[in-house]
Formats: sequence, C-alpha cells, structure tokens
Amino acid sequence: MLQWFRRRYLDVLGSIYIYNEHRGYTAIDRVLEAIRKRSPDDEGLIAAVEQHRADERAHYVMFRRWFELQRKMPLKVDRTFGHIDRFIEIMFRTRIDELDTQAVIDDDRQFEKLCRVIALTEQRGYKQVEILINHRLVKSDPVLMKIFRVIKKDEPSHWAPYEEWLRKNGKRDPKWWEYRIDTFIHSELLFLKLPLLFLNPFIGRRTDWADEIEGEISPNMVSGRA
Repeated sequence: MLQWFRRRYLDVLGSIYIYNEHRGYTAIDRVLEAIRKRSPDDEGLIAAVEQHRADERAHYVMFRRWFELQRKMPLKVDRTFGHIDRFIEIMFRTRIDELDTQAVIDDDRQFEKLCRVIALTEQRGYKQVEILINHRLVKSDPVLMKIFRVIKKDEPSHWAPYEEWLRKNGKRDPKWWEYRIDTFIHSELLFLKLPLLFLNPFIGRRTDWADEIEGEISPNMVSGRA
C-alpha cells in the first residue's frame, strides 16, 4: 500500500510539473514576441527571457526523460492544473492561447500586468520546489531530486528580468490582492485539484508527448545539468 501511494504521488506530481514546464516555455514564446516588437534594442531583456525559455524547455525534457525511464506516459492533465493558466485567466479574463499579444505590445499597462504575473508565478515555483526537495517521498527518487535541484538553481533568474523591467520603467510592485490571487491558485491546486487527481482511477495517460505535437525532438538523455 505504501509503495502504491508513493508511486501514485510521484506520478501525479511529475504529470503536473511536466505540463507546467511545457506550458511555461510555450507561453514565453508569446512574451518574447511582445518584447522583440516593443523593445527590439533591449538586448539584455531579450537574452534573459530567451534563457528563461531555454531553462523551462530543459526542465520539460528532464521530466520527459524521467517518465521514459519508467516506461510510461504522464497522466493526461490539462490547463486546469496550470498555475500560469489560471493566473492569466483571472488577470486577463482569457486563456493563454487566446491572449491578445498585440494588445500587450501596444499597451504598457497590459505588459506591466503580464510581467507581474510571470514574476509571481516563478517565485511561487521556487517556494514550492524548496518544499519538495525536503519531502520524504520526493527524496526517495534520486532522479527527481536532481531535477528539482536544477529547477531551484534556475528559478531566481527567471523572475529577475520581469522585476527588472518593472523597476527600470517605474512600475509598481505587486499589490496585496495579486499575492492573494497567487495564493488562491496554489491552494486550489494543492488542496483540491491534486487530491482529486490522485484519487481519480479513471484519469488516462497521454498518448503522445507535447513537444512532438510542436515538431520538437526531445533528447534521449537527461540534460547533464540534472
């Protein structure tokens, strides 16, 4: 029973993370499009966000390899389990895929809002990883521990460029209610959605890899950074 619980917990955890890492780097493509059009001469910001995208992609690849080593596919989770999905939906009242990139390009207020959402999401991710690397069940899986250590190392550089843009352009810090939204999204996932997924015996598994749909080829080995 204990072994089943451990396997199921890590299965659910890995499935949620691989979804969020994939959603992360594909969403950043939209951000990069906006930045390149808004600030084509801001090479520092563009380079930092490109690195953020590359890191998220690398994290996805590591989780994919973790599943491949177990000869199974992730559970079929969707945007319901995406932190950035929920944050965008609440703040912009639209799904990520339907976000009006041109409006973000044209309106400083929209871009400012997007920067705060991304920074808060990345900071939440860092806090969660700090908890997970001390979790008994996560510690029982050496490969997963390596992945989370890489994520912990990378995470601070992910929110930095967005906070720096806000600071340089005289924009405000997040308000208390934005922190509350972040906390609500995390609590909703942790105390409602994750347990329901854990207990759902009917949830299926993906039949393909998300990056294959995009025509991307994933390496056959975990990145050496792991």
